[in-house]
Amino acid sequence: MSNNWQYPHRRWNSLRQCWVLVSPHRTERPWQGEVAQKSVPTGAAYDSQCYLCPGNTRAGGARNPAYENVFTFVNDYSALLPDLPTPSDASASPLLAAEPVRGLCKVLCFHPDHSLTLARMTPEEIRSVIDAWASEYEQIGGIDWIDYVQIFENRGAMMGASNPHPHGQIWSTSFIPDEPAAETAAQREHLARTARCLLCDYVATELAAAERIVFSNDHFVVLVPWWAVWPFEVLLLSRRHAGALPEFASDERDALADALRRITTRFDNLFETSFPYTMGFHQSPTDGNAHPEWHFHAHFYPPLLRSATVRKFMVGFEMLGMPQRDITPESAANRLRACSETHFWPRK
Repeated sequence: MSNNWQYPHRRWNSLRQCWVLVSPHRTERPWQGEVAQKSVPTGAAYDSQCYLCPGNTRAGGARNPAYENVFTFVNDYSALLPDLPTPSDASASPLLAAEPVRGLCKVLCFHPDHSLTLARMTPEEIRSVIDAWASEYEQIGGIDWIDYVQIFENRGAMMGASNPHPHGQIWSTSFIPDEPAAETAAQREHLARTARCLLCDYVATELAAAERIVFSNDHFVVLVPWWAVWPFEVLLLSRRHAGALPEFASDERDALADALRRITTRFDNLFETSFPYTMGFHQSPTDGNAHPEWHFHAHFYPPLLRSATVRKFMVGFEMLGMPQRDITPESAANRLRACSETHFWPRK
């Protein structure tokens, strides 16, 4: 990497079509801000107070079955609803625009064992989760009024997870949300201009450069993107051009399980903590239109900055100006590459 990149500069995010400010010299500044508690995996396989454990009663009153694998249900406190009352008259001013939206929100429990995370599950157990994700995407996306299916996981209290039980969420909407809409526009523009896929070109560029690659397998590449905002942000991309999970063959799904286990284990080992993050898959919209521009990928947005207890905040200039990071993506990738893929907290 050029020594010029050790000084303040900005980098172009070609997938989001925006700039990111990089300030490597700020890594030397002292820290007197908030220090959080270090998080370690729980040792309890079952928690009688957990509303996601098998057999327990959820907050909404429903009782979970004694599930032994993956378990999904409609969120008891959904942010979106499939049925709405007749909307009131629209505002007379375009500056006060609003419109009704429909949606379906589900919870997907990865495993009945309360103590586990993706990092501490076996590849076979993660593969079951992947198959469930693919099935949910296909079934929900097949509903005629669902335009987008967003699969994600908030891991850890620092990222707003209300329950430590291994689980994720699926929010499906009657519109394409802002982030995938922006990525749709960028990928569509690149395809129209070059007749090539944006992320296929990006994967080839990163593999050639090598310095931001964390690891790869036969079907997926895991890297710290050129435009990363969060300190240890990671982008997981398929080598083959495919738009969504149902398009992957069995060996590709196995490779995705391998990649998810390896990157989450490296995250945990970085600071020897149960590493918090928001992870989500970006896939083809389900709006009934063809999307040849779309290339499957997953974003990992972890907040930890210096240690297991010091996190990055998006405040000040980041909120009012543009995203900013201190450590370079190359440095972050190097530190993740150095991490072991044997979890620091062995599973019993």
